[in-house]
Amino acid sequence: MKRLVVTADDFGLSLEVNEAVEQAHREGILTAASLMVSAPAAADAVARARRLPSLRVGLHLVMVEAWPTLPPSALPDLVEADGLIRSDMGRLGLDLALKASARRQLAAEIEAQFQAYRTTGLPLDHVNAHKHFHVHPLIAGLVLAAGKRHGMRALRVPRETRAVLRAAEPGADPKAALDTAPWAALLAVRARQAGLLIPDRTLGLAWSGAMTPARVAGLLRHLPDGLTELYTHPATGGGFPGEAPGYAYAAERDALIAPETLAAASGLRRGGFSDFLA
Repeated sequence: MKRLVVTADDFGLSLEVNEAVEQAHREGILTAASLMVSAPAAADAVARARRLPSLRVGLHLVMVEAWPTLPPSALPDLVEADGLIRSDMGRLGLDLALKASARRQLAAEIEAQFQAYRTTGLPLDHVNAHKHFHVHPLIAGLVLAAGKRHGMRALRVPRETRAVLRAAEPGADPKAALDTAPWAALLAVRARQAGLLIPDRTLGLAWSGAMTPARVAGLLRHLPDGLTELYTHPATGGGFPGEAPGYAYAAERDALIAPETLAAASGLRRGGFSDFLA
């Protein structure tokens, strides 16, 4: 059976993102959204989610390049001078391996984000992380431990099937924006051992920020059996704090509501992760 979760990341990042999430859920194929609990428009995102009970919402953990939940003074190893969490993922990952203080601070920040999500009162459909930083083995352990305390039942594992991409766009030579395959394979084993639901594949890595209507429709037409997560970054426009350079946000919104996408999605069993739990 072909089962599909269509997720919007960065819910709460800006009003433009929130507006696109609501539109894509009401008018298109979007079934889930991942909330950044401390982003500038998080309160607006929560209010919209409460008006959209069929939208499945999860936690988009922020552990790099965004707003922390704890005060910056509590995270001296993790934040930069502007108070945002560091953007140097490689160096930060090394610091987590070498510095116990950095690990303690990140554990506290992860716990704070789970707690902040709980205070929204929204059911926790799933968990994933900004820039897939949860594939880092040390971070994965912290996320799995915190998730166990907070009722996490589903986790994104960013493994993309290149054959599906090539079928969707013949002649394409897709290269993942972030090649996480070895760490994602380890994460999949650990997540299954923890009893979590994970997707059989996650689509959106190679074309992150460039999920056009033609690409999304093509992916849906060539969807394999099993549980697939297709994640996107929709917004009604750009120019907001925290936007990723070069991302075609409005085109990704359009991809979720385009007639060709709606036609390709017909007949697929769609929902959030919680809809596919045994």
